[in-house]
Amino acid sequence: MKTILKLLFISFIFSCYQCTAEKPIKKSSAIISIAKDASILKNSLQEAVKTSWDSLNKKNVTAFFTEFGKQNKESQVLIKTKFGAIKILLYADVPVHRANFLFLVQRAYFNTTVIYRVAKNFVIQGGNSDETYTRTQRTLYGNYLIAPEFKKHRKHKYGALAAARQWEKNPNKLSSPFEFYIVHNRKGAHHLNNEHTVFGEVISGFDTLDKISNVEVGVDEWPIDDIKMTIEVLD
Repeated sequence: MKTILKLLFISFIFSCYQCTAEKPIKKSSAIISIAKDASILKNSLQEAVKTSWDSLNKKNVTAFFTEFGKQNKESQVLIKTKFGAIKILLYADVPVHRANFLFLVQRAYFNTTVIYRVAKNFVIQGGNSDETYTRTQRTLYGNYLIAPEFKKHRKHKYGALAAARQWEKNPNKLSSPFEFYIVHNRKGAHHLNNEHTVFGEVISGFDTLDKISNVEVGVDEWPIDDIKMTIEVLD
């Protein structure tokens, strides 16, 4: 009888020990589960933050392109025309204009546009056309404008790439995001410094600019024969 009681007692003690030992395991599992859920939530929030900027409109232009620029650090593009190619370096210290240009290039906006102004010994300008796709893209984001990014060391030298803009009723000198020009005067066009934002420069293809400058134009400086172009990102 004593032996049976001892066995029952030992069994009871062992059962109690098992119950005590199991409690922290269950608690640990709960903590792991909570931590996992928190991690999933955190990741979801991070993803939400990453993508919250992705809806360009007139009110978030700077924020949109600041974020876009962080994710797209390319600095060179290639403009292709029937007269040859022009390689452009985009300036990192003019971040919003650089990002805007890359954004449009990536969406093939310029591939339906033309060089529509050839002002002899002054500038070659492009970024617009009568194509349906061009008009659609220009209205897709509400015809937004870009705040100027004037830099003392970014001048209208020969080969400078700058943003076109309206001069009338535009006291803040806001840039058009779609239209650009390249200075084609060996002496530059320095009277435009601090009037238009310079955001890049030609690094090769000056001979192509010379060929374009020799085309026949109308009274509005629009080439008689359209000069179509495509632009692609290099690196």
